[in-house]
Amino acid sequence: MTESAGGPSPAPLPYERRAQVVDLLRRRGVVRADELAAELDVSVITIRRDIALLASQGVIRRVRGGAVMEGADERDAPVVPQPATVAGRRLTVGVVVPSLTYYYPDVIRGVREAAAAAARVVLRGATYQADDERRQLAWLVESMEVDGLLVAPTTTGEEGEALVRWLQSAEVPVVLLERAATVGPLREAMESVVSDHALGAAMAVRHLATLGHRRVGLLTPAQSPTTAHVRRGWRQACEELGLDLTDVPDVNAAGDAGRAAVLDEVLDACLASGTTAMLVHSDPETMSLVERCQLRGVRVPGDLSLVAYDDEVAELCDPPLTAVRPPKAAVGRAAFELLAARLAGGGAERPAHRVVIAPRLMVRSSSSAPR
Repeated sequence: MTESAGGPSPAPLPYERRAQVVDLLRRRGVVRADELAAELDVSVITIRRDIALLASQGVIRRVRGGAVMEGADERDAPVVPQPATVAGRRLTVGVVVPSLTYYYPDVIRGVREAAAAAARVVLRGATYQADDERRQLAWLVESMEVDGLLVAPTTTGEEGEALVRWLQSAEVPVVLLERAATVGPLREAMESVVSDHALGAAMAVRHLATLGHRRVGLLTPAQSPTTAHVRRGWRQACEELGLDLTDVPDVNAAGDAGRAAVLDEVLDACLASGTTAMLVHSDPETMSLVERCQLRGVRVPGDLSLVAYDDEVAELCDPPLTAVRPPKAAVGRAAFELLAARLAGGGAERPAHRVVIAPRLMVRSSSSAPR
């Protein structure tokens, strides 16, 4: 259950929960019961009862392990039964991610959970460098003879664009993790599963605005692939809510965003402009900002409310950080399911799927009403 500054938030009423089930099915197609239970923070038994009731009313249709909207084509849904073999043998899936220690461990866990009974997973870690990623991917295809690839590649710059073209022409199916890309003269979409980071940033801004904050700043690391999405969601939400951005700190820091000089610049701008809240990507940068506030006598959340983006270690801070939590494990599960569907025989006739999964806001002690 999501926490709030005043204690645990109340659970939705049964009719509200069933409305959430229907909304998720409308947006995603087929969804498994265990995924619905995890997202709505209830038991699988409760979700199965909801599915049974909604199916009896003709709103949805039950399928093996989950449900689909009535009238939807189950074959085009991103979540499908997982094949155990291809051409009579067990699947081997290659996974390449840029970090094995931050953010991606939960994505990998999701892949492994989905693949547990269906495939062997071969994992490789890269270094946010397109040439390194291509070397790892080529090794998986040529030496390990994988049936498909799940990859979070570099997609920008000349090397990133070349890597995307290589992936598009690979002899095995590819699903992108937390990345989206288009290829060819028609800019056709590659198959992908991503967190809706822009939505997550907007949720953070709306949370702070609900508390009464009218000036919400932003601190992001320039090198992060997530930054562009977070910045877009922050700005759009501020504009939609009519929040004043005049002189509000908007810092896209090169290199180490936790450097003291950058943090002092942010705090000076907050004090000068009357900014009372900040959205910071990611957790380590937010924790560094908390430490700087403590050294300068700026109270968190009394003088400055903070929301972190990533929720990797946010709850370990003092005070525990309110944070946006991308659906990392769900991204991994959905990506494997897309790949499995392609390998099960969808082939060229199966349309490319681009799955977008919503983050959650975890409300803790670092955000409160401005004083």
